[in-house]
Amino acid sequence: MRADGSRRPVTAAAALLAVVAGLAGSVQVAVMGRFGDRVGVVAALCFASAIQLLLAAALVLVTRRTRGIGEAFHVPPWMWAGGLMGLIIVFSVTFAQPRIGATTTIGILIAGQLAMGAVIDRLGLFGVDAVPLSWPRIAGLTLLAAGAALTLAR
Repeated sequence: MRADGSRRPVTAAAALLAVVAGLAGSVQVAVMGRFGDRVGVVAALCFASAIQLLLAAALVLVTRRTRGIGEAFHVPPWMWAGGLMGLIIVFSVTFAQPRIGATTTIGILIAGQLAMGAVIDRLGLFGVDAVPLSWPRIAGLTLLAAGAALTLAR
């Protein structure tokens, strides 16, 4: 937040980063599917995770803005679920993309993410602020789910 109380620059940066992550996620689906076909799904997952670990460690060293990796051992263990969720996502897209295609994999992944996001928001899970389900949100989720289902037809 800026000194004047405005959140606009922070919000814009977050939105831009979310777009970049969406683009990167789509590339990841295509690349990991091919990689998994070449070396095996589990081997591709392991190698990609090792690359991610090395890059994340380098980022910690370069930015020096974290309190230290040791702090991770002093948070509630449920917060470590992000690592497990990352493993599930990368494994799943590596397995699914060669079998159902990038568009369908991404469509189903996004539909699932939005559905779970709505549940997390509605119930205020994991310490997030509760956000009620409105009819536009429900309509959007329904349309997205229908779109993801339609991508299964070839």
